[in-house]
Amino acid sequence: ALRRVIVPQAVRIVIPPVTNDFIALFKDTSVCSMIAVVELTGMYRFLFQSHPQLMLEFGAMTALLYLLMSYPLSLVARRMETRFKGVQR
Repeated sequence: ALRRVIVPQAVRIVIPPVTNDFIALFKDTSVCSMIAVVELTGMYRFLFQSHPQLMLEFGAMTALLYLLMSYPLSLVARRMETRFKGVQR
């Protein structure tokens, strides 16, 4: 009963909040060995202060990098939600 009834229902309910937490954790930790999201935001601030006329370009690039880091994780979450969607309550 646990394997066929309770666990599939629990997994379906838990996927969205766990995915959100995982994406937040991913953004808060090192993305790769050289770039961290904290460093990305800090670099945006530094470049904005150095070249205030390019604020929009730097902001758009920073947002694009955030999107490129988190969008694949949201696709995986959507696939998992779809997979467990058929499980009845």
